[in-house]
Amino acid sequence: MVQEPDVVIEFREVSYRLDSGRPLLYDLNLQVRRGETLVLLGRSGSGKTTTLKLINRLLEPTQGQVFVEGRATTDGDPIRLRRRIGYVIQEVGLFPNFTVERNVGLVPRLEGWSAERARARVQELLALVGLEPEQFATRYPRELSGGQRQRVGVARALAADPPLLLMDEPFGALDPLTRAEIQQEFQRLIQRLQKTIVFVTHDLREALMFATRVALLEGGRLVGVYTPEEFRRVSNPIVAAYFRAFETDRTPRGGE
Repeated sequence: MVQEPDVVIEFREVSYRLDSGRPLLYDLNLQVRRGETLVLLGRSGSGKTTTLKLINRLLEPTQGQVFVEGRATTDGDPIRLRRRIGYVIQEVGLFPNFTVERNVGLVPRLEGWSAERARARVQELLALVGLEPEQFATRYPRELSGGQRQRVGVARALAADPPLLLMDEPFGALDPLTRAEIQQEFQRLIQRLQKTIVFVTHDLREALMFATRVALLEGGRLVGVYTPEEFRRVSNPIVAAYFRAFETDRTPRGGE
């Protein structure tokens, strides 16, 4: 099989099992195109995060191969692979004893950037994610709100200008108002950056807001891949269950 030129990530017959033998992912065939936002949608235990971690080799396939930019993830140095991939998680994972500037500038400095160049990049990115550099660069994570820490996490993932961004339910721990605000900001950021993004969520609204295509997972298997318009029209009981849950969640309660 020859990889198409616009395919950045490809899963070929990929399965993953725990050491105990329990399968988490079965025979996954999936492509991610350059410049798209592919959303992995599914309930807890569906295989979303497992799929994401196979991309940056935090996990390795039990069977099959994952390719990033035409090269199998198991070939070469995993550290070099990860430095070309931005990674944003729900818990953010900032170093508590580092300032915001040092957290965001970590990968550029590891890549050998000069202090001046790294500082300029940090200031650029903090402004991009809505944090005033003069106000936030010298703060520590404990001095930030949850939404501010999440913004710093996005800035850090973008610091070395990676071509690929992985996001694992990055806004899931935020309160509803902050989450809605950051979702709107991130939607604008996607349009501006033109990165290839793989985004994990169990939230249907979030999936349809961000996705170029939605890959629906259930029980470790790929149900299908759809554009948002196709997802709204598809006749599938699992898709229908998502829309029922979404409509139920929107129904006012208690006389509201």
